[in-house]
Amino acid sequence: MPYGTINVDTITASTGVLATQNGMTGIAKAWANFAGSATPTINSSFNVSSVTYNSTGNYTVTFTTVMPNANYVTLGGCLESTADGAQPTNRVVAPTRTAPLVGSVRVGCVFFDGAFQSTTAVYVAVYSS
Repeated sequence: MPYGTINVDTITASTGVLATQNGMTGIAKAWANFAGSATPTINSSFNVSSVTYNSTGNYTVTFTTVMPNANYVTLGGCLESTADGAQPTNRVVAPTRTAPLVGSVRVGCVFFDGAFQSTTAVYVAVYSS
């Protein structure tokens, strides 16, 4: 029996693995834009259920649907808070010194000297197979 080809424009699901995996590799499996403060507010997100403040510039991003494993890539950036009204500058967002988990990742907004910084905005994306 020969196998055919299926061509589709969009595959969607409101919940479950397909909703977060999109049936494709190479796309973000989770992302968030949130206000970096002691009470983080998620401005927009995909597959992120919550953001927890751990300490200055240090947050835990929790996924709605877990990653298939903890071997994912976390990328992002931060916008530094400025009390003096000066133009804010970008900072790097990086995983903290804790191992990534399938259900969450801890990220920190880091200055070039390695110190965590308070921020006005944090942008995080997670890529996984």
